[in-house]
Amino acid sequence: MVKAILFDLDGTLADTDPLHLLAWREVLRPYGLTVDPAFYRERISGRLNPEIVRDLLGLEGEEAESLIAAKEARFRELAQGLKPLPGLPEFLERIREKGLSWGVVTNAPKENAHHVLKALGLKPPLLILAEEVGRGKPDPLPYRVALERLGVAPEEALAFEDSPSGVRSAVGAGIPTYALLTGHGVEALLEAGAKGVFRDFREALSLL
Repeated sequence: MVKAILFDLDGTLADTDPLHLLAWREVLRPYGLTVDPAFYRERISGRLNPEIVRDLLGLEGEEAESLIAAKEARFRELAQGLKPLPGLPEFLERIREKGLSWGVVTNAPKENAHHVLKALGLKPPLLILAEEVGRGKPDPLPYRVALERLGVAPEEALAFEDSPSGVRSAVGAGIPTYALLTGHGVEALLEAGAKGVFRDFREALSLL
């Protein structure tokens, strides 16, 4: 029996990936990198910022932090007037009606997470930030912490993700996981362990 629903944030509650892509494109252009959708999907999506800049540019320390800060500030400038993914308000209402617990589990930096949630008008009862638990997705730790705080077993939860990295994190914690097709292909998401894929939450309502 399902007792809790856990959501990723970016690309899951709202289709923010195009804005992240644009922000990364702007800050990486001076380094000679071209960020197109395929590059974003393969090298950036679902990863923690320090890993991204270390992998792409070999940067660490203050220079890395400065680049990340510039990218995230640009993202917040772009992320105005965000809209929830279609069907999300109805899905959250169904959660409320059934008395289920819910929360958000994200690799997003704290300031970004609060910015996006505020823009969407959402106040999740539980917010798990990878940077605060010590390890980010695809490591299962963020989801394990969420389960522990909600007091539910993995099989009593459902997770919704949009990237192979996120799916691997939730599945690694033992949670049945579904994926949204906002940025990645069906095959990659199923290979990562997703039980099924949906275009948006209108299609997912049948799960509750």
